[in-house]
Amino acid sequence: MKALAAALALTLMSALPALAEVCTPSDIVIKFATVVSATDNPKGIAAQIFADRVNAEMAGKVCVIVYPDSTLYDDDTVLQAMLQGDVQMAAPSLSKFEAFTKVFRLFDLPFLFPDVAAVDAFETAPAGERMKSAMTARGLEGLEFWHSGMKQFSANRPLLRPEDATGLKFRIQPSAVIASEIRALRAQPQSIAFSDVYDALRTGVVDGQENTWSNIYAQKLYAVQDGITETNHGVLEYLVVTSVDFLKSLPPDTRAQLLAILHGVTVERNAAVTAVEAKSRAAILAAGGHIRTLTPEERAQWVAAMQPVWAEFRADVGPDNIEAAQAAGRRPTNDAGTGG
Repeated sequence: MKALAAALALTLMSALPALAEVCTPSDIVIKFATVVSATDNPKGIAAQIFADRVNAEMAGKVCVIVYPDSTLYDDDTVLQAMLQGDVQMAAPSLSKFEAFTKVFRLFDLPFLFPDVAAVDAFETAPAGERMKSAMTARGLEGLEFWHSGMKQFSANRPLLRPEDATGLKFRIQPSAVIASEIRALRAQPQSIAFSDVYDALRTGVVDGQENTWSNIYAQKLYAVQDGITETNHGVLEYLVVTSVDFLKSLPPDTRAQLLAILHGVTVERNAAVTAVEAKSRAAILAAGGHIRTLTPEERAQWVAAMQPVWAEFRADVGPDNIEAAQAAGRRPTNDAGTGG
């Protein structure tokens, strides 16, 4: 048993960045924990680019180490670890902040945002900017919103109308809004860690799930599902977060440079998300995955089925925030978007 534990520890350590190879004794070390791959997921790519830029531009002052694929903490444990000083940065999905604030429930409301561009317009407007400070009193400081993409449904049987989901068990993130959304389909929500979703689908612990194209592709979820229905019913967003104490501990000039680099990476990578998602969608098809599209009439049925969820959480997210999000969705645009 000891030999097995030692072998596992050695394997884990060999997969993680070696601090001695990247950081110097004079560096302020920032451990950046993520649950996704650093190579084929928008969040993972952004985190690694951020680390590379900081390590090049702030050498001798700050060193960022990215720990992908839940090798340091998963999103269910990382925030408490951050408050304890064991990790300095992370970018959990917004539903992971439920214990700290309910305002981010806005982003889980079904069919609120027509596309990622509308999400970006809301987040960069005053209402979205204010949300970053919603947890300051609880010790967490939001720094930047990172896009992942629009969410799609998949299951072990075809999903074209809401009633097709009746009785199925869907894996969800821990989110009161998403749980209500699934129950509105007369299905059963099951909260399961992201790293366990593939096995849960493969073994029949759950029948379906909802996620972005990049997550579905990177985790090979398409391989253990009958098909994916392109619903664009929700958005998966992340918030780059740190602790208030850590941010205050940085020298002012160091803090300003670090945040400027993070903002630059955010603008660059958020603009690239649509292309990343399109590439993942195409890769799913190339790998033999099946994608179903909805007719306007079928889509309207899904919207109607989930509409009651809005009233249930209107007070939590704030009517003004809902109105601001809707206004962002009505912005003038030259493209068709990814939803509707």
